Formats: sequence, C-alpha cells, structure tokens
Amino acid sequence: MSEFSDKKIVESWLKNANPWIQAIENKEIESRQLVTNKAIIEAILKREPDHVLDIGCGEGWLVRKLVSRGIDCLGIDTVPELINYASKREGRFKILPYEELKPEAVGKQFDVLVCNFSLFGKRSVEIIFDQASKIVCNRGALIVQTLHPGSSFDKEVQVEGWKEGSWAGFNENFSCPAPWYYRSIESWMALFSGAGFSKVEIVEPINPKTKIPASIIFIGEMDD
Repeated sequence: MSEFSDKKIVESWLKNANPWIQAIENKEIESRQLVTNKAIIEAILKREPDHVLDIGCGEGWLVRKLVSRGIDCLGIDTVPELINYASKREGRFKILPYEELKPEAVGKQFDVLVCNFSLFGKRSVEIIFDQASKIVCNRGALIVQTLHPGSSFDKEVQVEGWKEGSWAGFNENFSCPAPWYYRSIESWMALFSGAGFSKVEIVEPINPKTKIPASIIFIGEMDD
C-alpha cells in the first residue's frame, strides 16, 4: 500500500510523543509491566556489556535502567520531544534518525546494540542492519525485541509487507497510528545473517495471563 512508509511512522511518533511519555510514566502498558521490560533487560544483562547503544530509545526508560546497573549507555531517537524529555534525566541521549546511523555519528563501537520495539519500518530497519556490523564490537550482539510474528491468527496479516497500524489498548490521547512492516521469523533471521550475525538466539517471553508469547526477542552474535 503506497500510503504506508517509514516516513509515516516518524510522522505518527512526532504527533504522539507526549501521549507516549505519559503512558510510560503512568505504567499504562500492561504487557511491558508484566513481561517485556524485564525480558529485554535480562537479555542485555546476560551479555554483561560495558557499553550499550539503545536504538529508538524513546523517552529513555531502558537507558536509565542500564545506567543504574553501571553500564555506559547511549540512547538515540529521531523524535526531538522524546530525546528532550530523556535528556533531562539520567543517561546520554542524541537525536539521530535511523538513516543517519553511522559509526562516526555515535562515536565508538558498542558491546550491545538494542532495539526494543523500535523496528517497525522497511528501509529504516534495513539501514540499521546494514550499519550494525560497523558499530558493534567483535563478538558483540544485536538484540531486537518486537511484536511476535505469530501473534496474529489472520493469515492475511502473516504475509510480508506494510500493515495498517492501531492504538488499540492505548488511551484516547493517541491519534494517527503508525503503519508497520510485517516480517516473518525467517525474514528476521535473514536480516541477521545478512548483517554478519552468524548465531541467533530466539526468546519468546510468555505473558503469565494469556499464556502466549508477549513478544519475540532475537539475540544475534557478531562473527569474529
């Protein structure tokens, strides 16, 4: 669908930055409180990193959690309002569109690159994977938590391509939902292998209420 694009995703977040900040601060997203926040933190800490790059850091909650554990962490995002909010709190942050992600833009290599529910586009996601091998240290990791490809039982949805977005489950302050680009598990795995991540672990955090995966986490390790 031609009206869906990476640009539309950014436009949606520019409009919804403040409602998102409020939703996170008020702990309104149940799945994050029950499952996914803990899951991404555990996946990162398992790698015992000294330096982490949070790609699509939003309002900065994950950076603050990692900094409190003594980890040097830089958060980047394309939405100025989110970075401005994050910068008033603990951690290092930078406004940086995905299209501008390069080693010189972030200053050094990192033990772990993390994308926590921040990869929903097409070309922008491909750019992240293209640049990952240049930004991550030897034997470093790229960790991606995203919507589980099998979470929808609509077979029409389970075909790679752009899908209409929704703010279902969020409060009425959200508007203009962002579209998203559906990828199968096989498609995600191909992105990792194409970027030089030879070993990929998959974690499926289970929601204790629904007993089904709340998300999927890919942990790709860089080749030597």
